[in-house]
Amino acid sequence: MKIALAQINSKVGDLAANEIQHADAIARAVASSAQLLVFPEMSVLGYPPRDLVERHGVVEACEAAVARLAKLVPASMLALVGLPIKSRGRPFANALAMLRGGRVEGYATKQLLPSYDVFDEDRHFTPGPHSVVIDHAGERIAALLCEDFWQAGDARAVRCYPRDPIADAKANGATMIAVASASPFVAGKDAQHAALLVTRARKIGLPIVSCNAVGGQDDLVFDGGSRVVSAEGVVLGGCARFTADMVIVDTRASIVHAPAPLSLDSERFHACVLGTRDYIAKTGHASVVIGLSGGIDSALVGAIAAAAVGPAKVTGLLMPSRYSSQGSLDDARETARLLGLGRIETLPIDAMHLSIESIVANKFAVTGLAGENLQSRARGLLLMLASNATGALVLTTGNKSEYATGYATLYGDMNGGLAPIGDLYKTEVYAMARMLNARHADHGFAMPPIPAASIDKAPSAELRPDQTDQDSLPPYEVLDAVLRVLVDGEGSVNEAMEKSGAPREVVQRIATMLDRAQFKRDQAAIILKLSPRAFGRGRRYPIVSGWSW
Repeated sequence: MKIALAQINSKVGDLAANEIQHADAIARAVASSAQLLVFPEMSVLGYPPRDLVERHGVVEACEAAVARLAKLVPASMLALVGLPIKSRGRPFANALAMLRGGRVEGYATKQLLPSYDVFDEDRHFTPGPHSVVIDHAGERIAALLCEDFWQAGDARAVRCYPRDPIADAKANGATMIAVASASPFVAGKDAQHAALLVTRARKIGLPIVSCNAVGGQDDLVFDGGSRVVSAEGVVLGGCARFTADMVIVDTRASIVHAPAPLSLDSERFHACVLGTRDYIAKTGHASVVIGLSGGIDSALVGAIAAAAVGPAKVTGLLMPSRYSSQGSLDDARETARLLGLGRIETLPIDAMHLSIESIVANKFAVTGLAGENLQSRARGLLLMLASNATGALVLTTGNKSEYATGYATLYGDMNGGLAPIGDLYKTEVYAMARMLNARHADHGFAMPPIPAASIDKAPSAELRPDQTDQDSLPPYEVLDAVLRVLVDGEGSVNEAMEKSGAPREVVQRIATMLDRAQFKRDQAAIILKLSPRAFGRGRRYPIVSGWSW
């Protein structure tokens, strides 16, 4: 069978643009004499639609778009298209429309509705009753949707479901499984998906067609990686990752598709670039502005921004204070030079700092933490002013270690619309920076993009004389090891002590900082999800809590 994988980049709610992508893919599939065409989950509306699916007219518009697309599909081809449909249970169902011969022949509806991490599908959808199998081109094709196949096998925590749609499909006589997915990126998950596809194809003795969404949507990134796997567990072909792609796979061919795997650092970088690029484009921005401090975080965000939209569309603001070192200014300018940024402006904040100190003289003490935060908020003010004046989106430069411990200033360095590295621990920031410098050409850079000094020097916010991050935080190697247990694994203080080797008082202090900073994270810029447990929609903690570790 000739199978077309249409790995398209849908924008939630932009039905007109999404319909054009579908029509183009159908035309290409027809021209290639494909017999089966599979799109990602919820491809017409985009995923995740969240409460947009409740808005009057949205579901009806999706159904009308699919009816128009059906007219483009000949009798020789079956097309599986994702959309929400009306349901007798909860208002809607997450469905695959089966298009053939100019009409919608029926629907397969999602049976297993995830409600963990970033998912909340049972808020809107009713579960499908069974696996739908349709006869086409000598095959009995089972149409499944995402969790119906993955069954949380790719998730951080094991979930138990009362039924197995794969087994149900096999029992109903399926000879091929087609899976439409919108599975968000997590570093390392693609390898899990590949292994699950191979294992399950061998176990059930059926070929599996898996089409995954690609693109950025709010805090989520979808990395594609669509594949066709034979009943023997051989990958016959598939789409590229991190880009819209369409591939025709002939199951009768003997060509084996074996793309080179990416390192975790490279995966994360590509996810940051795609998520940043799509957030900028899909929100209607044309450029970005970043505060360049000379540190490693802002240098890495600058590299991500330059890769996402091109260096000409990136403005870097240098905002030195009375405590900024010449070395930091030099490193910030070196970042701009290495990346070829389109515009660099130096806006000293010392005059603002002195002015505000004089305004509040004898009323409030601008010393200690208040004085340090004042500098950060002055910079945040200038960044937002530049955004308002130019229409550029502010990218924040905070990392996961800082967000976890509250080592960030509300309405200061936390200002912005998107946090590209907010799900990277500081140690992961260093690892990605070193990887980019070592393999810059592989990632689109003409030269190593991160200044060596930004990597080698002790990290510092430079908000007081001779300050370093380790004045306030444990060493990042220790901090991140503890946080991986407390955040990523939802583990205990004892477990964090055991795995990190840190003493109880250090772990307890980190745990306390983690809980106290929840109010900051709830007001943070959108953080691109890169890990199984990112700060944001997937980690719904109370701000006020009496729980103690």
